[in-house]
Amino acid sequence: MGEDEETTIRTLTTYREVMTEYVQKHRGRVVDSPGDNLLAEFSSVVDAVQCSVEIQEELKSRNTQLPDDRRMEYRIGVNLGDVIVEGERIYGDGVNIAARLESLAEGGGICISGSAYEEVEGKLALGFEYLGVQTVKNIKKPVRVYRVLLEPEAVGSLVYKKRRDDPTHRRTATLVVVAVLIAGAVAVAVWNHFLRPETPTRVIPSEEMLVFELPDKPSIAVLPFVNMSGDPEQEYFSDGLTEDLITDLSKISGLFVIARNSVFAYKGEAVNPGRVGQELGVLYVLEGSVRKAGDRVRITAQLVDANTGGHLWAERYDRDLRDIFALQDEVTQRIVAALAVKLTQDEQERLMHRGTDNLEAYDFSLRGLEYYFHRTEGANSQARQMFEKATALDPIYAWAYSRLGWTHLTEWSFGWSQDPQSLEHAFDLAQKGLALDGSLPDAHCLLGNIYLWKMQHDRAILELEKAVALNPNYADGYAGLGDILTWAGRPEEAIGWIEKAMRLNPRHPVWYLWGLGHAYFSAGQYDEGVTAFKRTLNRNPNFWPAHAYLSVSYIELGRKEEARAEAAEVLRMNPSYSLETLRQRLPYKDEAVLEGVLAAFGKAGLK
Repeated sequence: MGEDEETTIRTLTTYREVMTEYVQKHRGRVVDSPGDNLLAEFSSVVDAVQCSVEIQEELKSRNTQLPDDRRMEYRIGVNLGDVIVEGERIYGDGVNIAARLESLAEGGGICISGSAYEEVEGKLALGFEYLGVQTVKNIKKPVRVYRVLLEPEAVGSLVYKKRRDDPTHRRTATLVVVAVLIAGAVAVAVWNHFLRPETPTRVIPSEEMLVFELPDKPSIAVLPFVNMSGDPEQEYFSDGLTEDLITDLSKISGLFVIARNSVFAYKGEAVNPGRVGQELGVLYVLEGSVRKAGDRVRITAQLVDANTGGHLWAERYDRDLRDIFALQDEVTQRIVAALAVKLTQDEQERLMHRGTDNLEAYDFSLRGLEYYFHRTEGANSQARQMFEKATALDPIYAWAYSRLGWTHLTEWSFGWSQDPQSLEHAFDLAQKGLALDGSLPDAHCLLGNIYLWKMQHDRAILELEKAVALNPNYADGYAGLGDILTWAGRPEEAIGWIEKAMRLNPRHPVWYLWGLGHAYFSAGQYDEGVTAFKRTLNRNPNFWPAHAYLSVSYIELGRKEEARAEAAEVLRMNPSYSLETLRQRLPYKDEAVLEGVLAAFGKAGLK
């Protein structure tokens, strides 16, 4: 500009007109063009990226006609995200990320975000280089960045700048796409014009970031598959597929598989496999995405070495929805082969057994599972309706009967129902499920828990032992077995099983901790029990059973004032609490143990 203002302005004006023409050619709309910037929106991210490529090619051609010191190279950034609309203007992180991507591009080059890449992958004759996860100014969450490879020989390729880099295919909401072109060694950016809030990130507390030694067998964490359907209502399907893969892999004794609860703590996060491997203590991480549309489903999956970031196996499947069961089997078998795990004959047979061939029944069961994990009275009722529909569609669907039974047991144990038959309904459904499929760990676990409340401890232990034998990675089964052993008067054994459950499920639910504290208390290890109960209350301050057993632990340790303070908390949270109610509910096998616990409660001030 300082050397030749008139010529510079003329070139900028010409190039801006060129960009405007290409935007319009690709069905875009120029929103604004202040100074050397240009803002435009598109209805398709594919159109926006194709427009960007053609702009670069056109301007490269025009630059060859100019002297070296008069050429203008343009940097292009493409993003897909949320914006705020105000009249004809657009604002927000989508705009900001677009600008940051521009700064990462080379002169004459294009950088796109991970969300944009997921939309154009396989749809354009382009190659890409993954530049990793980049932290950019004024944007809280890191951004995955890909460089577009414009060379003809790069078409269809995906290369990595660093071996440890990993193209974690995550996606934010996408319906209407907006493109920003910022000239001035100019940027072109694309982002989402749809105002749906971004999926909230689940933050795992730092005190939970534990580091574990690797098991002596191949260890794996299956991260929640990303819903790529563009419809949040389809979230249940991607979550259900993840659940099924975890369940299938968990049945293999030669694998160490992290439980659902722990991997779903990462849902909605763009996480690095190395971080997952360190925090969960595994060597391998499986991740992927699901796009379900009509009667078609596309699944991508990749198995990553968490230490090196290298890919052991990756595949994309485009199938009819009716082939979903065969597809799940194929993915499981590919993982087993990649990890060189040998299956026993029983394991091979169990993996081939899907439970139902009725796709509609399967769909209802996935919906029911999503509701069930909300753990509220209303969601439990909705889950029951879904499982009932599944069993109506397929009367021999054993797993659906088992999950239906869990809704009745949950209703009974949480006190949501006054129906005295709730426990019996659960009992009947557990038996029906096992009559249809005796190899179903879930049904054995359900029946074992029911036997506990029926005070049939030996039968309860036997059912839980069957459950973990059928599923060697069944964290809830091990925790449940430990819980029952404590009530049965065998707390020393219980401690080991609960600790095993915690290793399989590092982000374990709060009842694991309570069960560990109860086992320590029952074994006379009161200091350890206090520690476990305090950890329980750190996670859930309103979990009144932890306050109750903390009070009796303090009594046994001679700390009466602290015991009375905890007892007061119990009465505050549960005014209807009484020792007589506890006498009827606590399933101790030895009545003398029950009376001793009740006496300690009385000393703490509970009547």
